Amino acid sequence: MAFKIYTKTGDSGETGLFGGKRLPKSHLRIESYGTVDELNSWIGLIRDLTEYPKTEGVLENVQNRLFEIGSNLATDPSKAMNVPEVKQAAITLLEKEIDRMEADLPPLKTFILPGGHPIVSQIHIARCVCRRAERGVVGLAIIDEVPDILIQYLNRLSDYLFVLSRWVGMKLDAKELPWIPAK
Repeated sequence: MAFKIYTKTGDSGETGLFGGKRLPKSHLRIESYGTVDELNSWIGLIRDLTEYPKTEGVLENVQNRLFEIGSNLATDPSKAMNVPEVKQAAITLLEKEIDRMEADLPPLKTFILPGGHPIVSQIHIARCVCRRAERGVVGLAIIDEVPDILIQYLNRLSDYLFVLSRWVGMKLDAKELPWIPAK
């Protein structure tokens, strides 16, 4: 059976969670999983543009984990639903990748400006979207039930994206521009 793309159930400005509950499309829960979806699209673009097979595999893994986060956020927490869980191993993978890339990088001695190459800039944009997603999920956790691991994963993912931007920049021989405070 094929699913229809349009259902018309959201035409009044509400959408349904898994479990049946309806919320305004402006609700923080909806905003949170929408931002995670936006992040997933940025990660897909970066995966398409990178030429490092190991990185492509990690980014594909990240995209799958972001779908798990989105499905958790799109589920009514008051209902017992069978949704995929984000596991600690997903965070461990990001930490191992951060450590692997940092071993190749010179120590960071100052803040750096995003940029240096188009893909490096796109990775920084993804990092910023990840931080926005994290802020949204943290805000949602104040008013509703959210598994802690979702916040932990998004936090580590933004760290990974920062290091990935530096590592890809190094591979592309892009210059890191230090932040120069006004005097």
